[in-house]
Amino acid sequence: MIRSMTAFARAGGEQAGADLTWELRSVNHRYLEAFVRLPDELRAMEPLVRERVNARLGRGKLECVLRCRWAPRQLAALELDHERITALLDACREIENRSAEATSPGVVDLLRWPGVVREPEPDTGAVQEQALALLEQALVELVATREREGEQIKALLVARLDGVEQQVARARERLPEVRQKVREKLQARVAELLDKVDNDRLELELVLLAQKMDVDEELDRLGGHVAETRRVLERDEPVGRRLDFLMQEFNREANTLGSKSADSETTAVSVELKVLIEQMREQVQNVE
Repeated sequence: MIRSMTAFARAGGEQAGADLTWELRSVNHRYLEAFVRLPDELRAMEPLVRERVNARLGRGKLECVLRCRWAPRQLAALELDHERITALLDACREIENRSAEATSPGVVDLLRWPGVVREPEPDTGAVQEQALALLEQALVELVATREREGEQIKALLVARLDGVEQQVARARERLPEVRQKVREKLQARVAELLDKVDNDRLELELVLLAQKMDVDEELDRLGGHVAETRRVLERDEPVGRRLDFLMQEFNREANTLGSKSADSETTAVSVELKVLIEQMREQVQNVE
């Protein structure tokens, strides 16, 4: 099953005192490249995130973002630094004793003083465990989306392969007639130029020229590339690089066929092949 590299997935949930949301976006890329953005409190889990991404994906540029909103109940549990409060009050009393104009700070002023209120650290261990579980959900959804789009790409490629086979058959049907026309044209031209023709030499030259213009090998290789591409499309593994290489081979044979063309019909076949191959190449660029 082939996979597309373009997909989006989201997974979220509230547990362990935090509201978590993963957003995954992937686009085309020659290799697997992941950009991971995590809250400061959860940055330590980045290696685990990359490990799970690498286990699921083979190619593509992936933006992997985790948004975390700590639950109010976690933020409401405030802790006071009693030693700091005592020291602050002692300092305030000393100032009052030294200055008649000094006034004691209010409760709100004391709470605002740096270090008086200590917010407990969130339970990052439990949150990290939940975040990784949600990441697995998001990755499963992302892969499923890639596979659905991959099936659409596969259908398009198969249709173009059918078109390539039709054009190869069309060119092959023309070969006997093309060869005969080339032979007759050359014989007529030579007869015009020479009063006496060395038949043995002429026959040899005709054979050599026919070999140069023969496209049997190109048509055979095109047929072989079609068969190989069909086999690759059935593999249960990332096949994007292999398909990209096959598209280069397709294009090489189509160009050679055009350069050897001896009639307008074969030239038209070469042009149509190039159109079909380019359409396949564009689709293959998005295959994992």
